[in-house]
Parts: sequence; C-alpha cells; structure tokens
Amino acid sequence: PYLSVLENTLLPFMGTLRPVSGQLQQRALDCLDRVGLADKARRLPGSLSGGEQQRVAIARALVKSSKILFADEPTGSLDRTTGEQIMELLAELHGEGLTIVMVTHEPAYAQLARRTIEIEDGLIIH
Repeated sequence: PYLSVLENTLLPFMGTLRPVSGQLQQRALDCLDRVGLADKARRLPGSLSGGEQQRVAIARALVKSSKILFADEPTGSLDRTTGEQIMELLAELHGEGLTIVMVTHEPAYAQLARRTIEIEDGLIIH
C-alpha cells in the first residue's frame, strides 16, 4: 500500500542486486501509458478504481517483455464496462503477438479465445 503505481509496476525488478535504472523507469512509464495510466504513476494503488488497479497489474506484467501473459480472472471484480475495456486491451496485446493464458468464469470472454480448455471438478472436459 505504500508503493506508488510506478513503483508497483517496477516490482519485477525490485529485489535484484542492481538498482532500477532510469531506462527501466521509462519502460515502466511507457507500459503505464500503454494501459492509459501514465498520468497516475505517482498515485498510490489504493486511490485507483478496480479497473485501474487491474491495468496496473497488466502494465507490471508487460514491463519485463515476457512472451506470455497469465491472467487469472482479469475481469472478475470489475463492472461490465470496465471488464470489456480490459478484454479489449488483452485482445490488442494478443494482436501484437503476446500469448495470453486466461482463466475466466465468463462464457462471453472465453468465446473470444482462439483456443479454450474447460475444466470441471478438476478434470479437463473440453
């Protein structure tokens, strides 16, 4: 709760033996800009809406330039409109070549996937 949005985005680099460089800070700001939150970089996450907090989490995942994004219920606690905005962002990232592995209980969002795996009672059923 005491880390700013920018510091929160840089968490993947904290705890390493080298300090966070200005270049990494700029990359984090670029990722925040990508999710529409560069103007909130100095705020505390607790002052953000649920959708904004979710976008900070996406920016944090993007900052390391991974090829795969794991999203566990990325819209679970959001209202419909904000959830759709998050899904649009994920679709945009996927269109740019990012692989997204997502868990959802929302059938409409699952239908957007190119490939789905359905699990029921711990067993793969589809």
